[in-house]
Amino acid sequence: MSTIRFDAVIIGTGQAGPALAARLAKNGMRVAIAERARFGGTCVNTGCIPTKALVASAYVAHKARHARDYGINVEAPVVVDMKAVKARKDAISSQSRDAIEHWLRSLENCSVYRGHARFVGPQAVEVGDDRLEAKLIFVNVGGRPLVPSMPGLRDTSFLTSDTMMDVDFLPQRMVIVGGSYIGLEFGQMYRRFGAEVVIVEMGPRLIGREDPDVSDAVAEILEREGIELRLNATCLAVEPRERGIAINVDCTVGDKTVVGSNLLMAVGRVPNTDDLGLDAAGVTQDKRGYIEVGDDLQTNVPGIYALGDCNGKGAFTHTAYNDYEIVAANLLDGEHRSVNERITSYALFIDPPLGRLGLTDSEARKSGAALLAGKRPMTRVARAVQKGETQGFMKVVVDAGSERILGAAILGTAGDEVVHSLIDAIYARLSYKVVQRGVRIHPTVSELVPTLLGELQPLS
Repeated sequence: MSTIRFDAVIIGTGQAGPALAARLAKNGMRVAIAERARFGGTCVNTGCIPTKALVASAYVAHKARHARDYGINVEAPVVVDMKAVKARKDAISSQSRDAIEHWLRSLENCSVYRGHARFVGPQAVEVGDDRLEAKLIFVNVGGRPLVPSMPGLRDTSFLTSDTMMDVDFLPQRMVIVGGSYIGLEFGQMYRRFGAEVVIVEMGPRLIGREDPDVSDAVAEILEREGIELRLNATCLAVEPRERGIAINVDCTVGDKTVVGSNLLMAVGRVPNTDDLGLDAAGVTQDKRGYIEVGDDLQTNVPGIYALGDCNGKGAFTHTAYNDYEIVAANLLDGEHRSVNERITSYALFIDPPLGRLGLTDSEARKSGAALLAGKRPMTRVARAVQKGETQGFMKVVVDAGSERILGAAILGTAGDEVVHSLIDAIYARLSYKVVQRGVRIHPTVSELVPTLLGELQPLS
């Protein structure tokens, strides 16, 4: 085994790793980056990029079926070619994956290693027959779908968000266990492709972390498209059937058993930290396997950092990239940035999408502060009416004393983009009145944000 000394070693090529490698290498440091599977991590291969490509195909199919609503006659029935849909998705992912690999291999001062990296000490990892030593080691290994301990599951054929990327056929009746973000996105897209879809959720409502009015509105959107929802599902158990699966749900309403041709498990994710040799480095993890880090994303071992999904500080591509920005700024620019300064922001990419920012109403109430809130249905947004996409609403919550915007939810057409018009205001701690006075372009969805802020009332 050969030993090679570097200034920094990076494990994983998700959103944080490649950008950090480029920044460190440009700063004159000798960098090694190791990847055991496909370049780009979850986002490029099984997450954001391929799933949103599928969402786009499903959106086109849905619009084509409703073309008459817009005065357009489509004579032939809409036919979805799942092999072509998958090929388009694969091409988009492949382009991003290849670009990342080419970029890393072309960097000066950067060596790329293919293989599984494991710690053999606090300043050393092994990749194949090579021992890489460095005072700085960054872990960017991401996560994978959780496979729960459900009776009968291991004896049944099932899909996860990862293996869904290999599907090139239309399931006849897809049963999805998990009524949160991943499950809902797959549920709507496959319903629009033409499959029957049943979503099974153990909780009393979908996306339980959201406010009840958001959950209810999302449920209405999905049910309107013919998706069956089974909530309060307890005592889950799976058994194979001749042409598919059956899952016992013991729901308060409906049959005790749901039968389908295919089963998708979408009940969460776990970090890829179980085979890194973290014990050899003395790095601590929490009970769920996430690497414990401080405000600067450094672990309990000086010089070892954890970035991205594996640190439990965020489960999104944008938070992983922000992890890179925080670490790079602190190490190279003399700044003192903290992950705790980050404001929650994310989207649920159903159609219409949900853009979420800051606190929910429920979270804001816990502060004990006097609150103001505004809410406007998308039926009163001209742009939404023009597009024929009037489902959902926009709402915002404000601290009455400081006049600061605390949170927002935009469930409606372009909601995933409109919500960004409030992000900078929150970071800048602006009064909502400053945002309210802004003149916005007509006709857009964003132009109703000042109107929304002008209609604030005390939150009960």
